[in-house]
Amino acid sequence: MASIAEKEYDAFQERVRRTIYIDNLSPQVNESVLKKGLGQYVTVKDVRFIPNYSEPKNTARCALVEVETSEQAQEIIKDVIDAYPFMILGIPRPVRARPAEEEMFDDRPAKPGRRIELQWLHPNDPDFQVAWKLKRLVKKHAAEASFMMKQQLEAEEKLAKQQEEMLKVNKEKLMLIDGVMDDKSAFRLASYYNVNDAEI
Repeated sequence: MASIAEKEYDAFQERVRRTIYIDNLSPQVNESVLKKGLGQYVTVKDVRFIPNYSEPKNTARCALVEVETSEQAQEIIKDVIDAYPFMILGIPRPVRARPAEEEMFDDRPAKPGRRIELQWLHPNDPDFQVAWKLKRLVKKHAAEASFMMKQQLEAEEKLAKQQEEMLKVNKEKLMLIDGVMDDKSAFRLASYYNVNDAEI
């Protein structure tokens, strides 16, 4: 008979199978945006953003999105994310999705029967040198990722500015056309050039 800890862990594993990990989200994306975007295809039960304490607040975000079934999770990963890009402020966002893993959850229960032991390593120990190299490699990768993210954000901000300027220009053109139609100038010109009103 399964213990309470085993039942709790089994329920957690089922939740992991129903959850997808989404990253490269725009800083403007919040819970309601994700629920509305994915809710067109599946039933979204829960959204949890994973904080990134090593980057500025306006960097890309990642989230764990729990849906109703594991089949829906697979559908999102295989069919939806690749086919329909997220549009944030008029910018298509290359969002990535993959199955969630147990280590991504900060509220995961302890695995039944698992025991963790810690010990100090002396600097002369060969494992100490391996850990030190890994630590330096992680710092290097974090610096590279931060640089790439900064470049991507600058490109997105530039594109958003261009789109905003284009919208203003188009709005001014439409207002000009509306003004011409309102003061009957278009109809007078049509009459002058013998153009049918239906063609205007």
